[in-house]
Amino acid sequence: MTTSQKDKDFIWHPYTQMRDAFPNIVIERGEGAYLFDEKGNRYIDVVSSWWVNLHGHAHPYLREAINKQFEKIEHVIFAGFTHVPAVNLSEKLLTHLPENQSKVFYSDDGSTAVEVALKMALQYWHNKGEAKTKLVALEGAYHGDTFGAMSTSGRSAFTLPFQSFLFDVEFADFPSNESRTLEQLENLFAKNDVAAFIFEPLVQGTAGMKMYSPELLKQMLSLCKKYNVISISDEVFTGFYRTGKFFAYDYQNEQPDIFCLSKGLTGGVMPLGVTTCTEKIYAAFLSDGSEKIKTFFHGHSYTANPLACAVAVASLELLEKEEIQDAIKRISEKHKLFSGKVKHLKTVKETRHLGTILAIELVGEAGYFSKMRNELYQFFISRGILIRPLGNVIYLVPPYCISDEDLDYVYHAIFEFLER
Repeated sequence: MTTSQKDKDFIWHPYTQMRDAFPNIVIERGEGAYLFDEKGNRYIDVVSSWWVNLHGHAHPYLREAINKQFEKIEHVIFAGFTHVPAVNLSEKLLTHLPENQSKVFYSDDGSTAVEVALKMALQYWHNKGEAKTKLVALEGAYHGDTFGAMSTSGRSAFTLPFQSFLFDVEFADFPSNESRTLEQLENLFAKNDVAAFIFEPLVQGTAGMKMYSPELLKQMLSLCKKYNVISISDEVFTGFYRTGKFFAYDYQNEQPDIFCLSKGLTGGVMPLGVTTCTEKIYAAFLSDGSEKIKTFFHGHSYTANPLACAVAVASLELLEKEEIQDAIKRISEKHKLFSGKVKHLKTVKETRHLGTILAIELVGEAGYFSKMRNELYQFFISRGILIRPLGNVIYLVPPYCISDEDLDYVYHAIFEFLER
């Protein structure tokens, strides 16, 4: 029995209708921006394998970091113990985060980083004895697939079966009309019962790479400050130079209270989630004697896994290198030029670009379940390109090691599809 057949017999894949799914391609190895299947076919991975692989596959520097750490300790309980990789990673992350960020809490992926943030915000007000229990988010948001993350995500087919189990969240419109969104937020915040506002800064990824301005982000954060609402910046996707800056928040100067990080955190090598917060939030959980109930009772078996922390430190070291910074600028500039070439084609509704993110929304049936999606996917796979369209939206978020030649090949294939 082939690996592909065993996969069909034994495995249930994510976001996949298994009844009519295409046969899964068996990947044998990766190298840089490439994936190679069992038949020797090569694919250019221009979605960084679900937006996580910053430096390319099988990067020797990241591999060495894991090997060195494995010789010391592969995992240790993180209650009552600590270790050098976790401390080093925390210290490095805090140098890139705004100065108001004080403490790092580890978890295991993006959804749980969001769950931690929501629980922190809600328990903060509980510990303070204030009745602020409402959460606010933006329409169309995606924050993950666990229950808190689903509750703060836009209502869709993803959340429909669980609708009655999700807690109530108030949604402001996605800021296609920025003044209207600000007015909605101010009206909600002014009621003085909002615990936290969670948002994807500048780019709503799963919604189709929908983008809004840094000025709006600044105004939304200013409203949070004005009405004493905890602001939660979900940088799971946008962090680590995806938008051209280290964090999307860096495009303006207002400081969020809580950050959620994952995806590119380890360079795509291992699962790891991080939630950071201000000293003010952290201090609300400190108590002694009979008040120990204020403790943040949350954790994971693999909290701060040493291997994951070690490879995350190595990934951050790579990001600091001049050649990586040059590559990010190069990709961004090439995306900008290509966007300008195709945005006026009659098959293109809109192009959106920020940093290493390029999205091309096509004319026709919109939405995640657009029939165009499967046609697009198969077209690019047949040309050795891994693109996973969001319905009628083609998007590129390549690893930073991708060459100009490979980008040009991908652009040419997109242009071919758009023109035919």
